[in-house]
Amino acid sequence: MTTTAPLLLPDERVSRYDAWRARVAGDRRLTRLYSWLAPALVTLLAGILRFWNLGHPHALVFDETYYVKDAWSQWNLGYAGTWPSGADARFVAGETGIFTADPSFVVHPPLGKYLIGAGMWLFGPESSVGWRFATALFGTALVLVLFFLAKALTGSLVFASIASFLLAIDGLGIVMSRVALLDIFLAFFILLAFWFTVLDRRRTLDRLADRTVLRERDGEPPAWGAILWNRPWIIAAGAAAGAASAVKWSGVWVLAAIGLYLVVTDALERRRLGVTFWPTDAVRQGLASFVLLVPVAFVVYLGSWTGWLLTEGGYDRHAADASPATGFFSWVPLPLQSLWKYHETILNSMANMTSPHSYESPAWQWALLWRPTSMYAGATATGQNGCTGGSAGCLDILYSMPNPLVWYASVAAVIYLVYRFAIDRDWRIAVVLVGVAATWLPWLAYPERTIFQFYTIAIWPFLLLALTFALRAVAGEAHAGAARRTSGQRVVLIFLAVVVVLSIFWYPLWSATQVPYDFYRLHNWMQGWV
Repeated sequence: MTTTAPLLLPDERVSRYDAWRARVAGDRRLTRLYSWLAPALVTLLAGILRFWNLGHPHALVFDETYYVKDAWSQWNLGYAGTWPSGADARFVAGETGIFTADPSFVVHPPLGKYLIGAGMWLFGPESSVGWRFATALFGTALVLVLFFLAKALTGSLVFASIASFLLAIDGLGIVMSRVALLDIFLAFFILLAFWFTVLDRRRTLDRLADRTVLRERDGEPPAWGAILWNRPWIIAAGAAAGAASAVKWSGVWVLAAIGLYLVVTDALERRRLGVTFWPTDAVRQGLASFVLLVPVAFVVYLGSWTGWLLTEGGYDRHAADASPATGFFSWVPLPLQSLWKYHETILNSMANMTSPHSYESPAWQWALLWRPTSMYAGATATGQNGCTGGSAGCLDILYSMPNPLVWYASVAAVIYLVYRFAIDRDWRIAVVLVGVAATWLPWLAYPERTIFQFYTIAIWPFLLLALTFALRAVAGEAHAGAARRTSGQRVVLIFLAVVVVLSIFWYPLWSATQVPYDFYRLHNWMQGWV
């Protein structure tokens, strides 16, 4: 005996179709809502953790003694001026106009100090919130950019949210957003450049395939592929890398890494498409990519020196007047020749920057997290300023310490990604590994320089991306069995829960919150910590 489905009247068929369309439209609306709600909530959380009590401590902490005062004199003079002895205490007390017109020698380009100066102009130079407003803003924006980059790489709203959430609640990201140093700006522009590069890849490869196929003749593979000039995201990536270089010179390494990545990926794609002379073809496209990427980076970098170029009092401003260039370079304007001489002076100074420091940490130690940097520490006796810490008193400390569980898991995840890339040749993994290499490997060439663990804020977003890929593998692929995915997702949730607990435990030391000395001692897990 067979049964047949009941016949539906025309009105019933229309009703069911309309209901199905309504469900689909509802699902799409929810997806769009979540796609904006998730990054908005994570960014809001990051902003709260970075802006809360931002003005504390009202002191020039760590290298703020250089960057805050240089930023304010540069904002007013167009170049960094000198300050009298004892200027720190007077500046903190509100005497912010005591700089002189005499030039000060600074080793970093001006852009980061202009950004700090903008916050001081907005809120007043006597306000410690004003000193740190720009870093808190860019540190919050860094979380949002990481979300977008993770979403572009993983295609997953959930794991993009995880990547940005880990940065939002992490101590290294929080502390570097709460001090007026340059490194958070560097990290932001570097990550922005990589995001633009990924956007270019998504847009360009299909166009390359379409235009190359059109060149086939009678089934024969094309001898040459198309040279693509319409790549606005590469121009944007060049501008972002130029801005990174205008904050610190280490941004140049990122510019070079992105250029190399573009050449290699273009070469591999042309080989995949069957282009006969793909190596030479990749060189042709590489020259076009260079024109799109590098000149705009140079213009942005040079533009950051506008104040120095348009005024007369900057350090080495007239260095070329007495001995101008001859021969081929004689046409170069004297201010630009002087700027070149200033760069030579900076380069020599940075190469010899070997002063010992109690918190210095060479690049080979960074993965081990042996010596994070304490930016500030203030002691309070019991009974003073609300301290109830017993005989040992209280301490408020600003400690640029990443969540240790996340840090070590991320380092392990990079090793895992190297293994996965050797097997899968996944371009998404390649982006993460290039980011790690560009922000870490060059520092290994300077083992004698005085450098610090907090420089890893530029590496940190890429380490978190590596961890996100590893967590996604733990959670299980879509084709995995239900039991496998359930167990994997439970492991990820437990990991995230422990991360949150550790972040709560460490947050007082990331925000200079007053704590009993004994509570502070609970964080001394290793000899080099705090």
